[in-house]
Formats: sequence, C-alpha cells, structure tokens
Amino acid sequence: MAVFFTISVIIFAMLHFLSKDRYADTVSMLDKKEYPMKEFLPAGLFILDTFKHSYNTGYDRRLALAVTELYGHRKALLMLRVHWGNKISLALLALLFIGFVGMFTEIDGGYLFFCVLILAAVIVLSDRELNEKVKKRRQSIQLEFPDFVNKLTLLVNAGLTVSKAWEKAAFDAERQTPLYKELRIAVQAVRAGASEYKAYEEFAKRCHVPAVTRFVTVVLQNIRKGNSELVPVLRLLADECWEMRKNTAKKFGEEASTKLLLPMMLMFIAILLIVGMPAVLALRNI
Repeated sequence: MAVFFTISVIIFAMLHFLSKDRYADTVSMLDKKEYPMKEFLPAGLFILDTFKHSYNTGYDRRLALAVTELYGHRKALLMLRVHWGNKISLALLALLFIGFVGMFTEIDGGYLFFCVLILAAVIVLSDRELNEKVKKRRQSIQLEFPDFVNKLTLLVNAGLTVSKAWEKAAFDAERQTPLYKELRIAVQAVRAGASEYKAYEEFAKRCHVPAVTRFVTVVLQNIRKGNSELVPVLRLLADECWEMRKNTAKKFGEEASTKLLLPMMLMFIAILLIVGMPAVLALRNI
C-alpha cells in the first residue's frame, strides 16, 4: 500500500504541475467559499480535457440544467466543467487519503468497504451540494417574491407602466439576491431591445418558481388587453404569494425541528449513560 500511495502522490503532483498555469484564470474567478479546494481543481480539468469529455450524456444534461439555473446560459458550460473538474480532483484527493490510511491498516473487507464509502461520498455529495444550491436559490426567490409583487402593485396603481414599475422596483432595492439579479437582467434585456414579452418569459424560465411563472402569465395577458384590470389581479397574486411565503416559512420550521431530533436523541442517550453508569457500576460492586 505504501507503493500505491507513493505512486498516487507522484501522479497527482505531476497533474497539478502540468495544469496549474493552464487553468489559472478559471481557478481565480471561483469563490473560495464555494470551492474551498479550488487550488486542486486544475488536475481535474486537465483530465477532462485530456480524455475530451463530450458533456453529452443524460447525466451531463441533468447537471447542465442545474448549472444553467444557478449561473445562467453564458457560464453554463464553464461551470459544468468546473463541477466535473472539482469532482475529479476531490476523488483524486480521496484516493491519496485512502492510500495513506492503507499504510497503517490491514487490507481486509472492512478497509475495502471504507474505500468504497469514501469514493461514493465524494461522488454523491458533490452532486447533492449542487442540488442544494438550486433548492436554496428557488427558496430565496419564493421568499422575496411577495415583496416585489407588492411594490409593483403600488407603483402600477400610482400610474407607472409595468415596465417602468418593474425597473424602479428592481433597481431601488440594492439587494444582490437571486430574485433581484434576475429582475435586473430582465430590465437590461428590454433596454437592449428585447420585447417585454420575451424578457419576462425568459425571467420566469430562469426563476423556475411556479408563483413567478403564474405572475408573468397574468402580467403578459393584461398587457395585451390593457392595464385596466391589472392592479386588482396583482393584489390577488400578492395575497397568494404571501400565503405561499407563510407556508414556506412553516415548512422551514418543521424541517429544522426534524433536523434537531437526532442531536436531541444523542444528548438524551449521553445523559442516560452519565446518570445510569454510576448506578450500574454500584450494583456490580454489591
């Protein structure tokens, strides 16, 4: 196992040396908090490019949908490569760890199970983390959306057109959250010459939240017919969004309570052991 570990270290060092300058620009643009092991990412990207991965499998397409939702169409392919490269580099580091542990452990069924468990955890957890980011993004949009609908309703009721009200609500709030980033992208698309219909439809597609899709559908229908009935409909939508927000907050509370069950059970068992062990020892000494 010492030979395996030594060979693994040499191969990983060579990969890192060959790739670190080649992918320096890609690594520098990544957030350290999001990719804490980004210094080792070039090795994974080098392997991907060496074997000319096509990114055309069903699995790749599922990853691409999640990455596109998080980072947009322009960065989708780049961030898909980063996701793959990060996964491969973490798998290589896991192999190094497995080899290191193997030098001090007997090679038996338990060790092999440990190896499989470590590698499976690296592969599965990286995808799970990506899905969690998508889930949190949608939840963030869903929680903030009622505020935006209320602001838009007030501005339209004050006499502004939908596009002007949208623009004012998007830029007056100095928030760098997923919802407001998408709102500003829609405004910039209209400024660049896109039609309101196209910009708002793309906005709904990027958000992937049913409440947003329903809102955009109602807005587009009323723009075609005229704004006379828009304010009452927006008020109704705002009320529905607030109810959905309350339900979402309630769901968060229930999930938090569920997550606390295991720590509470462990604490309860620990307390039982602390209280019960002296009594058991005393009985054994009688």
